[in-house]
Amino acid sequence: MARRSNYDKFPFVQVSEREEDCQVGWAAVTRQLDAALSGKRSVLCVECYPGASLDEMESGLVSHIKPRLVVRAESCLKSPQELDAMLAPYLGGDDPVFGRMNGVMLQDFLDPRKVAGTRKLIRESAAGDGRILVLGTGAAIISERFDLLVYADLARWELTLRQRRGEIGNLGADNLSELANLKYKRAFFVDWRAADRLKKELLPRIDYLLDTNVRGTPRLISGDLFRSGLAKASTQPFRVLPYFDPGVWGGHWMEEVCDLPKDQPNHAWCFDCVPEENSLLLGFGLRRVEIPSIDLVYSHPRELLGDAVHGRFGTEFPIRFDFLDTMGGGNLSLQVHPLTEYIQDKFGMNYTQDESYYLLDAGEDGTVYLGLLDGVDRVAMFRELREAQEGGAPFAAEKYVGRYPAKKHDHFLIPAGTIHCSGKNSMVLEISATPYIFTFKLWDWGREGLDGRPRPIHIDHGEANVQWERTPEWVKRNLIGQVKQVAEGPGWREERTGLHEREFIETRRHWFRDVVPHETGGGVNVLNLVQGEEVVVESPGGKFTPLIVHYAETFIVPAAVGSYTIRPHGSSVGMECATIKAFVRTKP
Repeated sequence: MARRSNYDKFPFVQVSEREEDCQVGWAAVTRQLDAALSGKRSVLCVECYPGASLDEMESGLVSHIKPRLVVRAESCLKSPQELDAMLAPYLGGDDPVFGRMNGVMLQDFLDPRKVAGTRKLIRESAAGDGRILVLGTGAAIISERFDLLVYADLARWELTLRQRRGEIGNLGADNLSELANLKYKRAFFVDWRAADRLKKELLPRIDYLLDTNVRGTPRLISGDLFRSGLAKASTQPFRVLPYFDPGVWGGHWMEEVCDLPKDQPNHAWCFDCVPEENSLLLGFGLRRVEIPSIDLVYSHPRELLGDAVHGRFGTEFPIRFDFLDTMGGGNLSLQVHPLTEYIQDKFGMNYTQDESYYLLDAGEDGTVYLGLLDGVDRVAMFRELREAQEGGAPFAAEKYVGRYPAKKHDHFLIPAGTIHCSGKNSMVLEISATPYIFTFKLWDWGREGLDGRPRPIHIDHGEANVQWERTPEWVKRNLIGQVKQVAEGPGWREERTGLHEREFIETRRHWFRDVVPHETGGGVNVLNLVQGEEVVVESPGGKFTPLIVHYAETFIVPAAVGSYTIRPHGSSVGMECATIKAFVRTKP
């Protein structure tokens, strides 16, 4: 850890060199919109992602647009009580984490009588002079027709932070003071899914994209530039915007390697490549516009994912890379992920959270808990888990669960149904399928969360999914040390490191001192530089601008890229570097 960090915390895709392509601040934003509306008796529709600040937007827009009528979409919502009843079947009762996937649309949040009355009001007002502003989540549904369409977008991470600070509730709900995890659950299973369904329809035809992530500092780009940026990202290697979060087991490795401020008790997580949650920065000169990276998946799924992956997963990005830092921290919770049939039946998900642990670093006492010991009494094990959760003796994990030494560059495979967790003093690059919240915690070592509340435990779910045959012989034969050299060339060699045949992700590690040829094979590739200070990703045919990648950075190579190369760069020239690459298996 004694090194100077070169980790880039703010990667971006350069769209244009003109700062004037991005309007910053309400004065500049409204001047642009005012000019676009000039000379028209116009309806300005501002569709908003749930959680965007409507009061700020209305105040900022009204001062220059000067509409004769302002309609807030929230006035057409069903009552909180009606929405609670409508959504109850999808929110899992009192469960603090899990709900059920569903087909709820934004239209379902709206009261048809209120919508009809509001549309009549808009039509009557449009018959006279002046402008009409329709604003909020569902505005594009309510307004029927509009002359200018603005989409006010917001990143999931910023929404999560606003929920934690008690600044926002859920769409149409009277729950501002509710616990943040319950607001997140409702947003994850309902609000965001419904908003995304409408977003997919609107992105191809929006006139402007409004970035509302920084309060008081909106950023506006044209719809054409927004779409141009997405098209560019879909055909070149890029990185998403990482974010970091503390946790009860968190460590301090990332503080040094990723150059993080020491303003948190620790840093447990880094979401380094989870396009459903991360953002994508678009560059306009020195100005940046932040958009949810899922916008790229929705807009260019075939170019990004490839036909086979898109055909299987639709507009979902199926591969996740994130960091779990326990260096100087504690064990992760002892956990298990649901089997495919279980996640389908109970939660309506199409595929499950298979995963693996790649060790970026580890202390001398680094360990991974994986699978069960021989001769485990399953009844006694779950009796003791329940007793421990109810305040009895701490659960003796070593009595039941396998524990294996872990060192740098080890790769542990964890198909669903396998009990597991990383021990303390380990730095894990987690390579997994994307359904990331479906973790059944069995034992959390008697800890409370950072908020002082007990962390959710799901012993019943866990018991229904544990695969009891995964004992030491099976684990060693299938999940540990599954490394096989598969290719080599001048100055490089390629190894297969997994994953297990029950998992749809394949991983390959390349060791190299020279140029390594890569091929997307018609599917998206996700890579991390696991050794070396710096490498450069290039197109043999010069089809994209070279991408510089630093140690521990994750990057995405869209399927459309085809052939690309990676070689040591800068201070890494002459040194042995290594990348780990993940992709979806599309052939037996």
